[in-house]
Amino acid sequence: MDSEELRRFYRSANERFCPYEKSILTNSCDCSQAQRFCIAEREGVNCGSDAARAQCLELLDLLRRQARFSLKTRGEHTALPFAKAMRVQVGGLRGLHAVMEPGEPVPDKIEDVHGIIEAAVQRYGALADLPLQPIIQQIAAYKGRRRPRRPR
Repeated sequence: MDSEELRRFYRSANERFCPYEKSILTNSCDCSQAQRFCIAEREGVNCGSDAARAQCLELLDLLRRQARFSLKTRGEHTALPFAKAMRVQVGGLRGLHAVMEPGEPVPDKIEDVHGIIEAAVQRYGALADLPLQPIIQQIAAYKGRRRPRRPR
């Protein structure tokens, strides 16, 4: 199976893709709604709930629009490189944790994406009403995994 054929099959098999798939597959977070699957030698994640997926997409869209300056991006609708997408996803979740649990240290791994987003909606009424400044600070601060340098 060539890569283009695999990509087409993946899209057709994963109609309800998880917006946090990259973060889940790199073990930066987990989610109670995530369902892992394998196609050939590749792993994917789909969402178990349309409502949860809609909330995740809404949060990612909001964070991406608000973090454009800290990410040094201009286009709102262009695909982000992997490292910047991870900054929005993981940094955004870490920021949301900081907002939801002030005074507690931010964990390296967010245990339940859906749970923390649902708790934020319960507390603030809507994702648009979240205090974005501390969340954007975590996005800007998140560095992700660094590649080890090769000796010269």
